[in-house]
Amino acid sequence: MKFDIDSYREILDTLTRNKSRSFLTGFGVFWGVFMLVVLIGGGQGLKELLQNNFAGFATNSAMIWAQPTTKVYKGFKKGRGWQMVYRDVDRLRLQVPELDVISPALFGNGGTIVYGDKKSQGSVQGMLPNYQKVYTPTIYYGRYINSLDVTNHRKVCVIGKKIYKDLFKDGTNPCGKYIRVDSIYYKVVGVDYKAGGDMNINGRAEEKVTLPISTMQKAYNRGDQIDMISVTGRSGVVISSITDRMRQTIARAHTIDPTDDQSVMVFNTEILFGILDSLFKGVNFLIWLVGLGTLFAGAIGVSNIMMVTVKERTTEIGIRRAIGATPRNILSQIISESVILTSVAGMSGILFGVLILQMLEVGNTTDGILAAHFQVHFWTAIFAALLLCILGVLAGLAPAWRAMSIKPVDAMRDE
Repeated sequence: MKFDIDSYREILDTLTRNKSRSFLTGFGVFWGVFMLVVLIGGGQGLKELLQNNFAGFATNSAMIWAQPTTKVYKGFKKGRGWQMVYRDVDRLRLQVPELDVISPALFGNGGTIVYGDKKSQGSVQGMLPNYQKVYTPTIYYGRYINSLDVTNHRKVCVIGKKIYKDLFKDGTNPCGKYIRVDSIYYKVVGVDYKAGGDMNINGRAEEKVTLPISTMQKAYNRGDQIDMISVTGRSGVVISSITDRMRQTIARAHTIDPTDDQSVMVFNTEILFGILDSLFKGVNFLIWLVGLGTLFAGAIGVSNIMMVTVKERTTEIGIRRAIGATPRNILSQIISESVILTSVAGMSGILFGVLILQMLEVGNTTDGILAAHFQVHFWTAIFAALLLCILGVLAGLAPAWRAMSIKPVDAMRDE
């Protein structure tokens, strides 16, 4: 196919003949594409930011903890306090075989953590290594608690991001160094760099000192008590289908009414993730509705302006028909003008939108770690580009049809 540079020079001359009109017409398409790209990229980033609040938690997990009873049961009054024990882990494993991971936890009160002359505030928690399958830490230095730490009651710990920054301001690797927590020294074996905003179980992850649960039982004289049990279901198991059985297993062992939902609290993260998914399906629909609506409005504006342009060029088009221009030549000329105007404006909107999204990414980067990706997918950009070409053709059809219907005699009469 031969490239006719004269045709494109003519198109450029036509579009630049009235610069203000061409600019304002293209701005409608530019703004529509810009809004679509920014809304899609911004929605994706917002979704990722919200998901980061629960990042690391298994989607098929649940947390169980004790609260005062709210029902009378077997002679016991309501309002009775009680405590879960380590045997509850074995009870769940035997009576609820659908569970995969069962991880007990202990929590301590907030206190002062000291390294040399530096101090930080945080809380202590005792965990098993399998807790990583419920909540995945972001290990920046070292490692997490392992089975040997638990078996040998080692005085080791994993510190959170904020505690690390408070105690080791020079940014050195703290592994192998000792910190003091509640008058006891612990060797740092890892740094969990998970940022704040998790589900705040007994405090933020970045303000926690994690110990082996066996070490914490002895250091804080907790005996056989546990404060929380985290569980995950096996593949294909829906946690909500076994929630009542988990509650009943714990309740009967402690002489609690099995229907007392407030006493044996079971927090199902599956429901939470389901709510987030439903929320963002609605948000995505709204984004596409607003973005495409704005884009179509811009295309309609292009069509209207092209119609005005054709009317202004009635004499020119009639003379071209008189000297031998075919309807196909006229059609190609008008549609090409529409496609070029739409494409240039649209591509500018895409580029400017991506630039704004990139600036949002830079603003959400801390310590070289990106909090969320404010970008559109490659195929989304390709779809937007193809849509622009289609809209350009459609916007030029009505003006082109009008131009094709112009006859030389009508053109001379118009003159």
